[in-house]
Amino acid sequence: MTAAGWAPFARRRALRFLTSLWVLVTAAFLMIHLIPGDPVRESLGLSAPPDLVAARRAALGLDDPLPVQYWHYLEGLFRGEFGTSLISGTPVASLIGDRLPATVQLAVLAFLVVVVVAVPVGVVMAILTRGGRRRGGELAFTSTSVVLAAIPEFLLAVGLVSLLAVQLGLFPVAGNDAAGSWVLPVLALAIGPAAVLARIVRVELLSVLGNDFVRTARAKRLPSRLVYVRHALPNAVTATLTLGGMMLAALVAGTVLVENVFAWPGLGSTIVGSIQQKDYPAVQGIVLVYGAGVLLVNLVVDVALALLDPRSTIREA
Repeated sequence: MTAAGWAPFARRRALRFLTSLWVLVTAAFLMIHLIPGDPVRESLGLSAPPDLVAARRAALGLDDPLPVQYWHYLEGLFRGEFGTSLISGTPVASLIGDRLPATVQLAVLAFLVVVVVAVPVGVVMAILTRGGRRRGGELAFTSTSVVLAAIPEFLLAVGLVSLLAVQLGLFPVAGNDAAGSWVLPVLALAIGPAAVLARIVRVELLSVLGNDFVRTARAKRLPSRLVYVRHALPNAVTATLTLGGMMLAALVAGTVLVENVFAWPGLGSTIVGSIQQKDYPAVQGIVLVYGAGVLLVNLVVDVALALLDPRSTIREA
């Protein structure tokens, strides 16, 4: 695509990203005001002295008019500040900075496992079942992938803990201190998405294998490996990349429940604890980080599609 063609695409995607980010920031700001009751009173407890509650509200700026609070909130975000925890009194940005790496590492590792497992499995199943062959294998693969994809991550996590950690003692039950402690959380996050992605890879590759350019490549007596890897697979990448980007965003969100099952020291377990303690500024900041991460992943996927597939209709809107 020429520079003239890239400019409108970049403007549209930047405008869409910034608009979505503004909506997310506004929703996160309003969250603390839409919750019934006084968040400061609830976090300090019903027995807290009124003077302490009033002082904490004044320190947090909750007595200011709503537009003034919103402006201060935006100013803080531009400075990298997310407010102060009602429970610990520490900056929320420090809390996020301490816990975010564990969540990102878990989600990225699970995503790599999904890609490494799903793409070869999908390719092999497409080759084996091409042209209506091996109906039994196709039925078994489809049924198994549907069942695995339908099981929620936290149920998989509980089942893996019960079987592999408690009964067999193969892996640690919780924490991330040892290398083996990564296995069960990663499996809990990766099994369902890998099953879905493998099905998509198989369907897309079967569709591509029926095209004329693949038949031409076969007519030239090219090795099967080159036909599949050089000609067929790159043309099946669009749907796979789109779904893969959505899965990465979903994996980040899915860490919330999985981290609590395995007592993982990341943002997922932190946000649940903050909700239970009614630490709304911490919840506000973590929700904002999760949402911004999802928006950023979607933006990267759109740009990658535009680079890899010049025919992508995502640039024609």
